Amino acid sequence: MERPDDRIASVLRFAAELVAWVASPWALSKYSWLLAVLAAVMLIGLPTVFSTPGDKAQVIIPVPGTVTILLVLLQLAAAAIAAWLAWPIYAAVLVSLLVAATLVTERRRWQWLLSTDRHTG
Repeated sequence: MERPDDRIASVLRFAAELVAWVASPWALSKYSWLLAVLAAVMLIGLPTVFSTPGDKAQVIIPVPGTVTILLVLLQLAAAAIAAWLAWPIYAAVLVSLLVAATLVTERRRWQWLLSTDRHTG
């Protein structure tokens, strides 16, 4: 199975990741600056260190596609939940729509990540 063209999915995924990187520390800073920093480090660091071969150009620690999907779901959940906790309702609604669109566009990539006959295309 060839890697799907996921340019639109990549743009939406990156936008949602940016929201998670900003909104999560913002929401957690109300409780603890340490939690805010830890959230930012985890949300940025985990996908940087752990990736599926063929999905990124540079892989530090290779993991199965399932782990990559779970890391994306973590980012999307963090973006949606933190937006509702930290930002006005209109912003949280927009983030929720972004997360929903990302979930829809990620389906082909996730099928590729889960396939046993994965090839880079």
